[in-house]
Order: sequence, then structure tokens, then C-alpha cells
Amino acid sequence: MKIPSAPQSGYPGISLRQLERSDLSSWYAYLANPDVVRHTSWNLHSEADLLPMFDGIDSELPTSIRRMAIISDLSGELIGTIGFHTVSNVNRTAEIAYDLAPNHWGQGIASTVCAAVTQWSFSVLGFIRVQGTVLETNEGSARVLQKCGYRHEGLLRSFRMVRGTPGNFHLYSRLSGD
Repeated sequence: MKIPSAPQSGYPGISLRQLERSDLSSWYAYLANPDVVRHTSWNLHSEADLLPMFDGIDSELPTSIRRMAIISDLSGELIGTIGFHTVSNVNRTAEIAYDLAPNHWGQGIASTVCAAVTQWSFSVLGFIRVQGTVLETNEGSARVLQKCGYRHEGLLRSFRMVRGTPGNFHLYSRLSGD
């Protein structure tokens, strides 16, 4: 689902906007990086593997995914994405997902943007719960969620396939009242 107006990123020099099909090559370029692949459940073989994501963004269904581009104001380049999937209007919940190009890791961008987007999801989208799942080996992503006030709820064993192998994921959540 298209996002009519993206929130402020909260990070100087970084903006958020709707993720567009024109971002496909830039997004795939860093998602295909072995350092990124190692920490995610992505199973990408080509740019075409990301096209269903854009089909979801184009959907008018209220349960469709919502994804924003994280943009460097200085260069105008896509440096990451953030958004929601597994959206439930009935339960007013969603799962947050984000990624960042490796040359921008360790600068606090993911934590700051995640915090801003989470707060926006409560105040603008009306969610009462946002959860995040993190591959058990992805300590950096777990730290991002913890810095944003997400609470660890447990380990989901064999929760998602990770390139053909069942992967364990930690579950974190944040409530609108936290």
C-alpha cells in the first residue's frame, strides 16, 4: 500500500519517501551483498525476485505491505528501506522490517529511523502493536529493536526458511503504550 506522506527520519541528512520501482537496482545491489545476506532470510537470485514486493506496495488492500526508502539527502541515493508487512487492520498490528546498506552500518541510522517509523505507526497508522523478528545470528538488528524500546518475547524455532534451512528468529514487540 502506498504511503501518502512519509514521516521524518529523525536522523540529520536522511529522508524517508515511498519506495518506488526505480529503486529496484540500488536496493538489490546491497541486498545481494554477502554481508547483508548472512544476516537475513532474503533468498534473492536477481532483481526480479524483488518485484512481488513492489506489487504489494502497489496494492490497495489495507493489509498490503508498506515500504519506504531511506535516502541520503546529500547524494540522493537509496541507502536502506523500512516498512511493514503482515499488517492486520482487525488487530491493529504489523511486523516492521528494515535493511541498510553495509557502508551505513554502525552510525545509528537504523535505530533512529526505526524509532521514528515505529512512533509514526502508532500515531498515524493507528497500530497498537508492532513486532519485529530477527534471525538469531543478527545481533545488530536485535540491538536496533532494543534501542527502539522493543521487548524481547522469545525465540521462534524454525520460524522461517533461510535459503532452504529452517531458521530460528527472536521475536520483539513494542506496544503503543510502551
